[in-house]
Amino acid sequence: MAIRNIVTEEDEILTKPCRRVEKFDARLHQIIDDMKETLQAAQGAGLAAPQVGILRQICIIDAVEGEEPLELINPEILSQKGEQSGAEGCLSFPDQWALVNRPMQVKVRAQDRNGNWFETAGEELTARCICHEIDHLQGVVFLQKAERMLSQEELESGDYT
Repeated sequence: MAIRNIVTEEDEILTKPCRRVEKFDARLHQIIDDMKETLQAAQGAGLAAPQVGILRQICIIDAVEGEEPLELINPEILSQKGEQSGAEGCLSFPDQWALVNRPMQVKVRAQDRNGNWFETAGEELTARCICHEIDHLQGVVFLQKAERMLSQEELESGDYT
């Protein structure tokens, strides 16, 4: 495994839609393992392949402590319920935080590293992360969905009103 460089906002790869994964092989497994190690080293909650310079529909969600990171290949949101508004940041946009509305619950269909289809659901932070990372796969960054940017004082106080 290897820690990959995380691209930042000036890299246009972040605005490009990703291609579907067609080959489920050792190379894909290596990319996924590298992404997991990169996410852990960066202490983030999610990472999408374009953030490490790969235009493929791969994302990793690690939003629940004590649970294994969720690997989503070719993910698609099947349903969403409710709404949450909260602070959101991104490893590709260091030190930038914004108020973003996301669904409270999402259900997603994706493939695992071996190409098997599965469905899973997430709530609260997991739902936020799933939506954020799937947006990356479509070339959309969180700033495009932001209601407004948050100041350091708002972040520290937790008061976004």
